[in-house]
Amino acid sequence: MILSAVNISKKYNDVQALKNISFDVEKGEIFGLIGPDGAGKTTLFRILTTLVLADEGTATLDGLDVVKNFQQIRARVGYMPGRFSLYQDLSVEENLNFYARIFNTTIAENYELVKDIYQHLKPFSKRRAGALSGGMKQKLALCCALIHRPIVLFLDEPTTGIDPVSRKELWQMLQKLKNQGITIVVSTPYMDEASLCDRIALIQDGVFLKIDTPENIVDQFEGNLWSASADNMSKLLQDLRKHAAILTVFTFGGTHHITVDVSKITKEGLIADLDKAGYKEVEVKEIKAGIEDCFMSLANN
Repeated sequence: MILSAVNISKKYNDVQALKNISFDVEKGEIFGLIGPDGAGKTTLFRILTTLVLADEGTATLDGLDVVKNFQQIRARVGYMPGRFSLYQDLSVEENLNFYARIFNTTIAENYELVKDIYQHLKPFSKRRAGALSGGMKQKLALCCALIHRPIVLFLDEPTTGIDPVSRKELWQMLQKLKNQGITIVVSTPYMDEASLCDRIALIQDGVFLKIDTPENIVDQFEGNLWSASADNMSKLLQDLRKHAAILTVFTFGGTHHITVDVSKITKEGLIADLDKAGYKEVEVKEIKAGIEDCFMSLANN
C-alpha cells in the first residue's frame, strides 16, 4: 500500500470534523472520497498532505510518517485544493515555471507527464491565470500539482463548478495519469463520479460509512427499492412518508426513491392507494440502487 491512515480524528472547537478514520490506498489506484460539503473531506486531505495536524491517529505515505517526515512527503505528493489557489496575476506559463522551480525541477524535465493536459492550455500560455475559464483553471492547477512528478496526487473536488465537458475531460486525464503509475486520491460531492474510481469511501459528518468498490457497494444494498412518481410530487413526498409500508423516501430528480416492506404491500397495491388518494399519472416500478441510494441508506441508518 502507498497510503495508510489509522484512527485519524480532528476537532475544530466544538465541531468534530473527523472521527476515527482508518483506510488504506493501494499503489496505482484511484481512491475516491464521496460525500457532501462539510463531511470532512478537505480536513482529511490537509492532514494527509502535512498541512494540518490530526488530534489523534497516525498516517503514513510511502512508508513515511506525515508528522515526522513532512518535508520528504511534500516532495512526494501533489495537492490540488478545492479553491483555485494559483497566482491570478501570473500567466499560465509563469505559474507552471514557478511551481517547477519550487521543487527544483523544470517543465522540460517532466513535460511528458503533463503534456496531454498542457496541450489544452498552450493557446493561453500568456494569459493571466485569473482570466481563464473554470475548466482551464482546473487544468492549470492540475499541471502545477504534477510538475514535480508526485507519486500520490490529492485532488479536492476538482470538478466542482466546471462544465460537463470539462468534467469529462478531467476524468479522462486522471485515467491517463493512473496508467502512468500515479496514485490518485480524489474527493467529490457528485455521486455519479464514484463509478470512475477503483474504490471509494462514503463519508458523512467526519465518519466513513463504507469503503469498497462502487460495484460492491451497490450490490450490497439492502432492501426493496422502488421509484414512484405522480402529478403532484411535493404532496406525494409527504404522503409516501406517512405510508405504513414505506420505510424511507428520498427525492431523486423527477421521482421519489422509496424502500418498501414488501410483506405489507405490492406495487399494484401502492398504485391503487395513490389512485384512491386522487393522484394522476401514477407510476411505481422496481429499480436497481445507485451509489446515491446506498449513501442515503447508510447515512439514514
